[in-house]
Amino acid sequence: MIASVMMCASAVLLLIGMLAGVVMGMQQDFTLAPAHAHLNLVGGVLLFMFGLYYRLVPAAGRLAMAVVQGSLHIAGAVLFPAGIALVTLKGHSYVAAPIVGSLIVVVATALFVAIVFRTSRA
Repeated sequence: MIASVMMCASAVLLLIGMLAGVVMGMQQDFTLAPAHAHLNLVGGVLLFMFGLYYRLVPAAGRLAMAVVQGSLHIAGAVLFPAGIALVTLKGHSYVAAPIVGSLIVVVATALFVAIVFRTSRA
């Protein structure tokens, strides 16, 4: 279940990130390139890879920790690049958003590492 949620969320975030890149290219304004890159990597690529692991190792996807990890990663994958965009466009008074978003992603990734070590022999 969590594998499908993560892979679907990944596809949506990747599409949004790619469309943002197209818009930046059309406008020849790459101010938000860091937010675009983080959305594609953290939201698109990493989220999909985590979902694939849960699909390939069903025991991992059935863990309650996997649901927590996936939920945290989805939240962080949205907040982190959105926070980067806010800081870029509105200034450093919004710096808490990308900091919190990046910390959420790090915690989610640490949970994923624990899940992999727990289930890699399954």
